[in-house]
Amino acid sequence: MRSALRQLDRFRRISLACALLLAASASGVGTAAAQEPIEGYMAWIGPQDLVNSRGQRLSSAAQVIRQDRANFHHFGRRDPGDEWDRFFATPENRDWLERALTGRIPGWMAQEILRGGVFVEVTVWGRGGRAQAVTVDIPEPCGC
Repeated sequence: MRSALRQLDRFRRISLACALLLAASASGVGTAAAQEPIEGYMAWIGPQDLVNSRGQRLSSAAQVIRQDRANFHHFGRRDPGDEWDRFFATPENRDWLERALTGRIPGWMAQEILRGGVFVEVTVWGRGGRAQAVTVDIPEPCGC
């Protein structure tokens, strides 16, 4: 498990560097309007993340990702590999997370998240510390 977490950490650093390069090239390096990552975390989507606090199965990937953060921050139910974040510690920001992701997760990725048993990488983008968008990715397993 320790080796897998080290590989995940290495992959996360590489992924963040790639995301920064892509964001810079897509938005024009040096422009005042460029968004930057203001928060990011990795999380394992486990069985407890697939149901709400009443035990009902969730029907969208955005709901699952929100539930993962509620489990982490509010209920203290954490999966191995879940990382801490400060942004989604509040119910208001978790509500924003679900709204920001609804309808914006590609179908194949949404299916994987709804199945569970997958790592997700969540990045909050913004300007001046103010969140404006959020992205979700499923990193490919590192064959290191």
